[in-house]
Amino acid sequence: MIGGARALIDLSALRHNLNQVRLKAPRSQIMAAVKANAYGHGLLRVARALEGADALAVARIDEALLLRQGGINRPIVVLEGVFTAEQLAVAQANDVAVVVHHAWQLELLRGAHCSPAIKVWIKVDSGMHRLGFLPAEVHSAWNALHDLSCVADDIGLMTHLASADLPDDPTTNHQLSVFADACAGLPGPRSIANSAGILQWPQTQSQWVRPGLMLYGASPFADSTATSWNLQPVMQFVTELIAVKPLNKDDAVGYNGTWRAPSNTLIGIAAVGYGDGFPRHARTGTPVLVGGRRVSLVGRVSMDMIAVDLGADAHEKVGTPVVLWGDDALPVEEVARWADTISYDLLCGIAGRVEVVEF
Repeated sequence: MIGGARALIDLSALRHNLNQVRLKAPRSQIMAAVKANAYGHGLLRVARALEGADALAVARIDEALLLRQGGINRPIVVLEGVFTAEQLAVAQANDVAVVVHHAWQLELLRGAHCSPAIKVWIKVDSGMHRLGFLPAEVHSAWNALHDLSCVADDIGLMTHLASADLPDDPTTNHQLSVFADACAGLPGPRSIANSAGILQWPQTQSQWVRPGLMLYGASPFADSTATSWNLQPVMQFVTELIAVKPLNKDDAVGYNGTWRAPSNTLIGIAAVGYGDGFPRHARTGTPVLVGGRRVSLVGRVSMDMIAVDLGADAHEKVGTPVVLWGDDALPVEEVARWADTISYDLLCGIAGRVEVVEF
């Protein structure tokens, strides 16, 4: 039976990629990023498969609560922290660590119940200028937290790298210097490296690393793919042809007829569109695998369908398998470039109606 788009999730590839983190950062503990539904791969599914990770990182407290309700007992860190007394109480009750990045969160903790003590990480703004205490504020923030009975003694210190995906950019070394100066003399574990830091900047590997994209088998670097780093894609996004039809030269395809056949050809219609998470802005020429053969997307992406030029001598039929990304011959990084976006966006954008199949 022909169905719609499906996301095939290879959990053995996920574990392989976790092992690559171990090999790249052998002296660090691993805080695996599973935020945003584990980059579109399924929060609980991925958390259960990553039993070898030392901790899990999410963006928001509701993600942490879903993990606890799903039976995940490993350490969890909420990277954005909490925003209300109720959220803080949930974190305390569920043994969830929180990141503190602003003075008002210190005030929230001052009003918290003393027990159980909550694990806290201080976020340092080392130059990304998003979340975090300014370097001159870090010591006073640490002292304020250390004085609170509701805060566990082992206060962590972390920052986020803004340009680690640019190997020749001086920003990363500058951030390392700023972070080191801001935290000088303070005890506690450090966490700096993201996926790009783990792969390209070994000096960013401290007591904890925080891999995200590399766990899911994609490269954080614009000029490489996962295979360059011995990573395996975890998600394969697939569908089938639901129509094959002849076109004459100059026949237009899709909304506004933005593509016209340069010669007589066969067009294939695949059951996938932006309603499933295929990027609407993917350009004509974006590669698609049809029956293992590379062909080109033509015309505009519709909500439920795309069109591909099969060529005049095509043999594909209705029901022929279609791969949108995730095959070794069609990495997600390449498709992202054709859509003028990044692989994170494609992976996280898988829609709720897409069937997920584990293997």
